[in-house]
Amino acid sequence: MGSEPGGCGLRRFSCELGPLGRPDGSAALLQGDTSVLAGLYGPAEVKVSKELYDKATVEVLLKPKVGLPGKCLEKNREQLIRKTCEAALLGALHPRTSITIVLQVISDAGSLLACCLNAACMGLMDAGLPMKSLFCGVTCTLDATGAIGLDPTAKQEKEARAVVTFAISSVERQVLMSTTKGTCSVEELQQCIAAAQRASGAIFQFYRDSVRRKYSKT
Repeated sequence: MGSEPGGCGLRRFSCELGPLGRPDGSAALLQGDTSVLAGLYGPAEVKVSKELYDKATVEVLLKPKVGLPGKCLEKNREQLIRKTCEAALLGALHPRTSITIVLQVISDAGSLLACCLNAACMGLMDAGLPMKSLFCGVTCTLDATGAIGLDPTAKQEKEARAVVTFAISSVERQVLMSTTKGTCSVEELQQCIAAAQRASGAIFQFYRDSVRRKYSKT
């Protein structure tokens, strides 16, 4: 387990790499009180109907804490996570195969999509899949005065005027994906991007520390 250094507005992070025996890669991530378990399967055989001749087929399944998956919000989040993973993976190295990422929500105390993105990336790292870059999820809030908050709790999300989640690449801190709930100006969005890019440095360092810790034990 490792914890996130404070001072950059993020809640405490801790992670266990490889907690599950059956998947090819797995990660349990705790971000504040939000927790997600990621299991990664593949590259494996793919159904002919889903086969892509030039790259791997990436599938994401997001399982809620209670109830059955498949709600509109979950489907939307699955799509955002899948597109981010596709942008980061070197899928052309595994054509005609499938890579499946299963994300089980253990607890949702805010910034759930960001936590899912971080768990997915750590699961991909644990599986040793080739990637162009790492990625991380960062959620920002804007309050009535325009002040920016990072990694909000569920209560802070509810009180915010706007909630924006980004997927940031480790290469030149590029924005791979963004999704907004609420209203904000273009200028405020740019400020949120800059805040997320700054925070991503601490998350990528946390990834490195977690991997180093795992392999220093062997």
